[in-house]
Amino acid sequence: MMSHNHISIFISAITISMSLLWSPDINARQIFPKTKNRPTTKAIADTTATFRGFQVTFDLLGAAQMWLSDYGQYETALRVDIKDKYFPIVELGYGKADAKDESTNLHYKANAPYIRIGLDFNLLKNKHDIYRLYGGFRYAFTSYKFDVTSPGVTDPVWGGIAPYSAKDIQVHYQWIEAVAGVDVKISGPIHLGWSVRCRRRLFHNDGNIGNTWYVPGFGKQGGSRLGGTFNLIFQF
Repeated sequence: MMSHNHISIFISAITISMSLLWSPDINARQIFPKTKNRPTTKAIADTTATFRGFQVTFDLLGAAQMWLSDYGQYETALRVDIKDKYFPIVELGYGKADAKDESTNLHYKANAPYIRIGLDFNLLKNKHDIYRLYGGFRYAFTSYKFDVTSPGVTDPVWGGIAPYSAKDIQVHYQWIEAVAGVDVKISGPIHLGWSVRCRRRLFHNDGNIGNTWYVPGFGKQGGSRLGGTFNLIFQF
């Protein structure tokens, strides 16, 4: 009797369990214990103002180069701060060369303004730090005239010396730059910074006597070249 009773109880328990599992009216929350909801992490909205100010910069390296060598440039820039992350920038400069080749006695002179426009990106995780590490790009353009003169060129066929000169040769030049740099707060609105530039020529017209020796804003002639700036920066 005891054995039959145990079997009956076991069969009844299985029957009740199956009916609970297959019943369409049963709610899973009534079968299983209710669990607490896990806390959800909400994204924090960026409340930083869109316009954060602007910077005015002066390139000290180009000015020093102008004083110490036979070519260089004066350059200033206006950089706008958007959310401490994006920095549209316009760079205006005036390049000048007055150089003489000792081996050929060729004298080269050029001077003209140039312009660069571009965008820098703040690469630091903390965008609102007083220090910045940035990368960016520039599109640049200049149009200018240059002179080349020589006291005389020896004629390889007939001998003798013939004077040589070319005046007001019209040139235009376009190029792009990849930029990496930093700026550091010194005191109040005063910052110092530097940048490294990799320049690549896009389109150019050197006139009718060959490549120009110097291009304002680009430097000495070539398909690509490295350059840089050392900047005194005022932030407002």
